[in-house]
Amino acid sequence: MKRLMACVILVVVLTFLGATAAFGVIRHSEETLACLDCHRQNPGLVSQWEDSAHWNAGVGCFECHMADKSDSDAMNHYGFTVAIIVSPGDCGECHPRETAEQEASHHAKAGDILNSNDGILGQTIGGEPAVAVGCRQCHGSIVKVNDNGTLDTDTWPNTGIGRVNPDGSKGTCSACHTRHRFSKEQARRPETCGKCHLGPDHPQKEVYEESKHGILYRAFESELNMDRPKWVAGEDYYDAPTCATCHMSASRKLPTTHDVGTRLSWNLRAPISEHMDHWQKKRQDMQEICSACHGRPFIEGFYKQLDSFVELYNEKFIRPAKEIRERLIEEGVISKDNFDDKIDWIYWELWHHEGRRARHGAAMSGPDYAWWHGIYEMAKHFYTELLPEAERVCADAGKPQIYEEIVSTYIDGRKEHEWYTKGFSPERLEEIKRYYKDRYQQEVN
Repeated sequence: MKRLMACVILVVVLTFLGATAAFGVIRHSEETLACLDCHRQNPGLVSQWEDSAHWNAGVGCFECHMADKSDSDAMNHYGFTVAIIVSPGDCGECHPRETAEQEASHHAKAGDILNSNDGILGQTIGGEPAVAVGCRQCHGSIVKVNDNGTLDTDTWPNTGIGRVNPDGSKGTCSACHTRHRFSKEQARRPETCGKCHLGPDHPQKEVYEESKHGILYRAFESELNMDRPKWVAGEDYYDAPTCATCHMSASRKLPTTHDVGTRLSWNLRAPISEHMDHWQKKRQDMQEICSACHGRPFIEGFYKQLDSFVELYNEKFIRPAKEIRERLIEEGVISKDNFDDKIDWIYWELWHHEGRRARHGAAMSGPDYAWWHGIYEMAKHFYTELLPEAERVCADAGKPQIYEEIVSTYIDGRKEHEWYTKGFSPERLEEIKRYYKDRYQQEVN
């Protein structure tokens, strides 16, 4: 098995450590010392390793990069059989629990997106070079190996979180624990997550920065003790959470996890949000994290508002939009293919861009993303683009009655949409005035 000899070497090294720790001497294997003779020409790389916990534990270059000759990516490197990639399978020799959790997570499946509509956008509508330096650098790719064990430069370098490695394992620990320090502190910082979780379709980093959590992080960043071994909120720090706090780190009752989905009760990525499997337990775990800083009424109020918001997104906008598009396909008004009709693009951005921004804004306390970048944009495009486009294509297809049926089914008779065809009646305007008077204690002109 790959790394078997490395583990034997590590046992020997740790034995040496036990004998020499009292004298402050760190022993490294002869193979690692040989690596350093050449790699001192990469001083940054070596210095990073010398500042790492691995160095202090006697784990060196050879212990991580050693390969078996039967490995598909094994290569002869100045008399040593090594592999360039240190995969989660390799890290799992010493970190089995963390590796198992990571490989069970959505992170490890991130490469699957390349076989989806996102992949069509990147590879066909965009182009392969854009996929190589864009999509794959976050989502990962299948890393191909040349005959001599070197890596195909069309697929490497790549630290995408869902990378498929030559040994079959998925993911890369260095996506969060950048080589060669592999720092816990770095992985706890929101900037690390921001390499991938930002932009028009999943702006979690920007939402976090807008939230009170992000504001507090910036104010008290130097006081968060992110180098502490356990790093438990309320014990090791108390001023602000980071992404890791909520999604991965230990609490007073919960252990650390490398499965970032174990505390998520809603799927906020899909076109229509649904509760995750075992969502009640997952929500209970997330609320345990919240309780380090928030009281029970605050937590329950937050989740009530989130659930109501997700229901609004689902039922007022995206479910009708999805069903309208499906009706147009069934009636032969537009084709069943993706991205060859304007309405395909409108629908895509409704859920994939604006809808995700809205939902993540609500889930992470980012009001501007929940409303102006989210529901406002959805409403504008639902009413001023999707419905008018549906009317146009029905007319062009000689089937105006289809649009009339769509309006009858999804707009007329539904209070949340009735203004679109009926306008604001005097009764509705009076209702709005009463609402604002009750809410804000002031008259509305």
